[in-house]
Amino acid sequence: MTGTIRLVTVSHLVKRFTRGGFLRRASSVTAVDDVSFTIDEGETFGLVGESGSGKTTTGRCILRLIEPTSGSVTVRGRDVLALSGTELGRARRDMQIVFQDPYSSLNPRMRARHIVEEPLLIHGLGGRESRRARVAELFGLVGLDPGHLDRYPHQFSGGQRQRIGLARALALNPSFLVLDEPVSALDVSVQAQVVNLLMDLQERLRLTYLFIAHDLRLVRHICSRVAVMHRGRIVELAPAAALFDAARHPYTKALLSAIPVPDPDRPRHRLSLDADAFDSRAPLRQVSGGHWAAVP
Repeated sequence: MTGTIRLVTVSHLVKRFTRGGFLRRASSVTAVDDVSFTIDEGETFGLVGESGSGKTTTGRCILRLIEPTSGSVTVRGRDVLALSGTELGRARRDMQIVFQDPYSSLNPRMRARHIVEEPLLIHGLGGRESRRARVAELFGLVGLDPGHLDRYPHQFSGGQRQRIGLARALALNPSFLVLDEPVSALDVSVQAQVVNLLMDLQERLRLTYLFIAHDLRLVRHICSRVAVMHRGRIVELAPAAALFDAARHPYTKALLSAIPVPDPDRPRHRLSLDADAFDSRAPLRQVSGGHWAAVP
């Protein structure tokens, strides 16, 4: 696309965790295995897969909430993994995360006002009155009543708590947000409201999203491109329409076949996945324009 600006580049990202030790022999588990992709400015890039596929670990490694084992991550051409503590702190003003669980991600002993204000205090931005004004502005931006700023998290609904988390993430005017299953813990009736808010804010604030999810129907609706993860590796990456209409990898096909259909009388053809039917170490290859899959 002419004029597209690449915002994020992830290259050969690896994350290994060591478990055991002391009374038993330590072992290594590879959660993210040679993952590479790019995200363009203003894009909503989807990262999907089953629980344990490595998608959340990938998102946290990009922000260095978890330190990667190897690989590189650049944001606006700057190598995030090479930044020192002070430099990383400044860089984090431009990249934030919205966590999955609005119940555990907010401090229950802090009022909503202080939760949203906290990033401003950490980065030493503004005086007391300007911070108070900014917090009220953010509350209104995410569709909450500024008159409720002195309430505690337990006094808000799940959807409202997620909006508070979003307001906190937006406090520093970031351009890139990692959305880690941001609506999966919410009631279905509330999910659409939060998703619509995210899309509206993206347009108004020119945000770029890495949208981590397992709800494929939602991903199809909001993401421009989608990467599918299986056992720590990307097995397919394509524009959303191409992925859903012409998936090539057996794992992707099995995932898509599990999507519920609204018509209960419509016949289902759910595919079972035979892990021995494909090479889990196969590299991605281009199968059509912008469509990559780990297939022969």
